[in-house]
Formats: sequence, structure tokens, C-alpha cells
Amino acid sequence: MNPKISDFGLARIFRGDQTKVNTKRVVGTYGYMSPEYVIDGHSMKSDIFSFDVIVLEIVSGMKSRGFAHPDHDLNLIGHAWKLWNESRAMEIIDVLMENVPASEALSRCIQVGLLCIQKCPEERPLMSSVLVMFDRKMLHFPNLKNLDFTLK
Repeated sequence: MNPKISDFGLARIFRGDQTKVNTKRVVGTYGYMSPEYVIDGHSMKSDIFSFDVIVLEIVSGMKSRGFAHPDHDLNLIGHAWKLWNESRAMEIIDVLMENVPASEALSRCIQVGLLCIQKCPEERPLMSSVLVMFDRKMLHFPNLKNLDFTLK
């Protein structure tokens, strides 16, 4: 793999004059790293997973790290998934965006985001597919699978 963009948390292991660094340990920000990256230390689809977390943060206006809900102890991803399964996905949208007339686009963001966090990396879309989905060129989305990794 030749990553072009890395986690901002990697800055802590760089010296001021370094432009490259190799590490044998998992380095990143919890809440943004895919489960398989945390376990195995590498994944071709970790970037897709992390992208989803950022999409959900933008749509919801909430941060993934430190997310707390009064009714349950799920993280932001778990909360989004719970609302989706209860056909209440639009409830995650930031109150500042409630009057935005693009509710179809916001719903699409949530659905694409949830596709990006499938447990099995092979079930996550490629970034090129994500762009097509966001560009409204895809009429039928792949089915969402149950998430069976920890969402707390």
C-alpha cells in the first residue's frame, strides 16, 4: 500500500525535519480506525471506514470521539446504525441543517456512510463508487449488512 494521506495523529511520531516514517505499531485516532486495522495493523479499506466517520460527523454535527447519548451507550456509528434500522435515520441530522431543502442528499450521505462501515472490508465500496453514489448516478445501493463489531 502507498497511502497518500495519513492520520493527523501520526504527526506525534515525526521529527520536525522528517517527511517519511515507518512504524510497526498501530497508530491512529480511535473512533476513526477500522476494526481490522486496529486488530491486524493494516487494511486496504480503512480509509473508507474513516471517511464514513467524518461524513457522519458532518451530517450530525457531532464528534465521534466522546459521543454520548442519554438513551444508550452506543458510539456515533452505532447511534446512526440504530436510527437507520428503526427507519429514523434523518433524526441524526444536525438541527442546523433541518431546514436545508436537500433532505434526499442528506439521506444519501447517511446511507453511503453506513455502507462504508460494513464489518467485512470487502463489502465496503471503493472510493470511486462512493463518488458515483454521491453524484446521484447510482439508483440502487447495495444492501446494508448487520454490523456485528462493537459499537460502544
